[in-house]
Amino acid sequence: MEKSENAFLLHGKPVREYILKLAENSNKEFAEKLNPGVENVLGLRLPDLRKLAIEIARSDWKAYLADAPSLYMEERMLHGLVLGYIKPDDDIENYLSYVTRFVKIINSWSVCDSFKFAGSKKYLSSHSDRIWEYLKSFICSDKEYEIRFGVVMTMKYFIDDSHIDELFGFYDSIHHDGYYVKMAVAWAVSFCFVAYPEKTIEYLKRAKLDDFTYNKSIQKTIESYRVDEEMKMRLRVMRRK
Repeated sequence: MEKSENAFLLHGKPVREYILKLAENSNKEFAEKLNPGVENVLGLRLPDLRKLAIEIARSDWKAYLADAPSLYMEERMLHGLVLGYIKPDDDIENYLSYVTRFVKIINSWSVCDSFKFAGSKKYLSSHSDRIWEYLKSFICSDKEYEIRFGVVMTMKYFIDDSHIDELFGFYDSIHHDGYYVKMAVAWAVSFCFVAYPEKTIEYLKRAKLDDFTYNKSIQKTIESYRVDEEMKMRLRVMRRK
């Protein structure tokens, strides 16, 4: 059931009022094409949603998160954006409990991929081990967007010397038919290639990825402007038939 949108007011108005106002200048048709099958898409511009999220994060964000509306896709996206702009306290478990509630309402790649963790680099670094374990739990899920969240967030925050080998192991362990899982893994592999080209090539030689995900990984890496032509030539001959 849709929660009351009146529990939290921003400058005396429900958040949905701001959402619908922004929708007057949106591109609904284009957004629907980018998010096929997703219901209640308004087509709001991400910069506009970010500005709104910052305003909410500077106000009583706890009241907002306690009853954040989620009828429209962009309301779900806003929920995640707010979590990226608040100032979390030292209790990482408390913050992650908010993130978990958000992950449960993700219904599109747009909502998933626009999320970022709050806090300074120092804050994230001090809690990196816990965040890593937290994200691993989603990679092991059986739900499409939970897996995508885990894959995309580890891609954003953990492609480094300490985690690269374990990431490859995770990609091989994922067996889910969801299109947005497969594309997330392919995207992540392409990012791994940029950071660790030789290591990623060696991984691809033995990868247990299904053919679709494997070939998409090759394709997305070749499409990257951060990969030189010599590497792209090596990758082209590695495609599976």
